[in-house]
Amino acid sequence: MLRTEIDRPAVVVGPLGEALDRKALPPRDTRRWVARRKAEVVAAVNGGLLTIAEACDRYDLTLEELASWQRAVEREGMAGLRATRVQHYRQVHERQSRFS
Repeated sequence: MLRTEIDRPAVVVGPLGEALDRKALPPRDTRRWVARRKAEVVAAVNGGLLTIAEACDRYDLTLEELASWQRAVEREGMAGLRATRVQHYRQVHERQSRFS
């Protein structure tokens, strides 16, 4: 089901439990993606504040990049979005999937 502007939430719960609205999202020209900013975008998409297409267009992201952020949050929470831990978590999940 597609959401219209009318039935979208005005506020969603952010990654740290805070209220997150469109004004509180990272700026459109963000180039340095820290874990918190990535998590805010994922929360906005998952909560219906932004559509996937809007998020990709607004932040110049590929669908694959946004999907990888969503998977990281589902698997490891915000810590999974840290650039220094991505390789570690990827290896852990690859090992787990081989033995499952």
